[in-house]
Amino acid sequence: MLHAPPHSAHGAHHEHWVFAYGSLMWDPGFPVAECVEARVTGSARRFCMQSVVYRGTVDEPGLVLALDEEPGGHCTGLALRVAAPDWDETIAGLRERELATYAYREDVLDLHLTDGRHVPGLTYVMRRDHAQYVRDLSPADQARIIAHAVGDRGPNRDYLFNTTRHLTQIGIADPELDDLARAVRALIGQSD
Repeated sequence: MLHAPPHSAHGAHHEHWVFAYGSLMWDPGFPVAECVEARVTGSARRFCMQSVVYRGTVDEPGLVLALDEEPGGHCTGLALRVAAPDWDETIAGLRERELATYAYREDVLDLHLTDGRHVPGLTYVMRRDHAQYVRDLSPADQARIIAHAVGDRGPNRDYLFNTTRHLTQIGIADPELDDLARAVRALIGQSD
C-alpha cells in the first residue's frame, strides 16, 4: 500500500523531502534543491534485501540496503529537498525505481536534520513479509554474495563501494559497512 507523499495546508509553499540512506545518497536521479544530514529513529540501514534486478538476478540475487525496522535503532543519511515544481516527476521516478518488485513500502518518516529542523520525509522501508527480505545473514555470507552478484545496474560490489565511499566523504560513520567493504575487497583481491 502506498502512503500519500508529504503534504501541507500551505500548498505550494510545502517542502518535499526524501530520506536517502543507500544509493539515493550518491545517485538520487532527481534534482536536489537542498541536502542536509538527517537521522531517522526506529530503523537501521542493513543489507537485508535480495536484489533480483539492479544488483543481481533471480538466479543469483545480490544484496542491497534497506531501512529495516528496529525498535531503538537509528539510521543516519541525507535529507534531500525537492523543489515543488520537480516533485511530481521526482515521485514518479522514485516509485518506478524503488517499487520495481514492491519489496519496499513507501512511507513518510520524521527526519531529524542536523541543523535542528524536523521535517516529514518520503522513504522506502523494507517489507519483512516480502520474499526478497533476508534476515540474519552472516557478514561472511553478505560479502560472498556482494562480491559476485551482478545485475542491470552493474556489479553488486560497486553499490557497496559507492555507498561506503559516499558515507566517508560526508562524514557519516558506518563501521559495519566499512568492514563489509574490506571483506568484499579481500574476496575479489582488491586493495583499499
